[in-house]
Amino acid sequence: MVSPTENTPTLAHQPPVLAKPWVVPRSLYVHVPFCAKQCGYCDFAIAVGRTDRIDTYLDAVRAELARLVPGGENEPMPMDTWFVGGGTPSLLSAEQLRRLGRELAARTPLVAGGEASLEANPESFDDEKARALSEAGFNRVSLGVQAFEPGTLAALERPHDASLVARAVTAGRGAGLSVSLDLIFGAPGQTVRSWREDLRRAMELGPDHLSLYGLTYERGTPLEKKVRGGLVLPLAEELERELYDIAMTTLEAGGYKQYEISNFAKPGFESRHNRAYWANLAHFGVGMGAAGLVAGERTLNTRDLDRYLRLALAGEETAFQRERLDPLEVAKETLMMNLRRVEGMVASEFFDRTGLSLDSVFGGGADALVEQGLLARDNQGLRLTREGRFVADAVIVKLLAGAPATVEGAYPEGAA
Repeated sequence: MVSPTENTPTLAHQPPVLAKPWVVPRSLYVHVPFCAKQCGYCDFAIAVGRTDRIDTYLDAVRAELARLVPGGENEPMPMDTWFVGGGTPSLLSAEQLRRLGRELAARTPLVAGGEASLEANPESFDDEKARALSEAGFNRVSLGVQAFEPGTLAALERPHDASLVARAVTAGRGAGLSVSLDLIFGAPGQTVRSWREDLRRAMELGPDHLSLYGLTYERGTPLEKKVRGGLVLPLAEELERELYDIAMTTLEAGGYKQYEISNFAKPGFESRHNRAYWANLAHFGVGMGAAGLVAGERTLNTRDLDRYLRLALAGEETAFQRERLDPLEVAKETLMMNLRRVEGMVASEFFDRTGLSLDSVFGGGADALVEQGLLARDNQGLRLTREGRFVADAVIVKLLAGAPATVEGAYPEGAA
């Protein structure tokens, strides 16, 4: 996303010293904002009832990719991972899915053995679309199930019923796709019994991967407005904690290994894109509302569909926000993201990225957290304990607060 300047070589021509995964992207995220309706908890960049603009949107994605990777098909930038999220990407027709794959492959082809994921909703994903997805070069589908229990589905305002989930899983498997399921815990009215049933039914389908997200009430969403109006009562924190504890125990017993706070997988099926994101590696962000990180600069595209289409099709900058991170910000962000991984922040990786010793920046703040049993520290680095995963956000806030105001010996931003 960084426009070439006198001091920044074109990304397609980065010299070997800069060709590091936290500088030059090896992952591509594409946002497809179209939705049939807005779910009550959703705060993502979406466009409801605008499916007539999908073909134009694909034109805009192609144009934005051409701006980011100006070398064209003769000088493409190979990617280790693609991830198409939303929104509801499965609202695209089979032919539109094939076209999306062609557009991505033209400028950012997937390397041999790479991972290409697309998010889908059970009600809009079938055999035809699964086959089209495979033909388009994708090998993984992430199904937004969120719940099986009718009461939880109603509370989340999800448009499908549980019977459609098995159909979608079968369609994905039939096309040779790896299947991941998303579930949400902490929904209004959810109980230990209903959550255990959701986990049981999900595991019964045998997905390769499961993502479990605690419900958050984002300001301005329909569900948050109901909470403020007294129409919905959030679960008690103690019950949310119990649900997360049940999930970790149940999935581990079922052969799923936790590799990040919200993500569990059978051995060998961890999402490579997720791992790259939580390692805070560089990535392109394409599409309305998409976020990118390239050469130490974060960008965020406009969340307005018509504005995005106009800018992208004109070959103009689509980001409305960009931030150049200074060395201390790089250090803080690198720790914050990596601590979500079960392996935590590896000291040698931190030094490679920042030029700083992990202990010199965060060692003092870690002492009390280690004593409280929330962090573990050894020669490898820092990581959350199982107990620390319950309060990860609070642990990270305390660590960041203990960092010095300035750091010496850090690499210049984007050059580590």
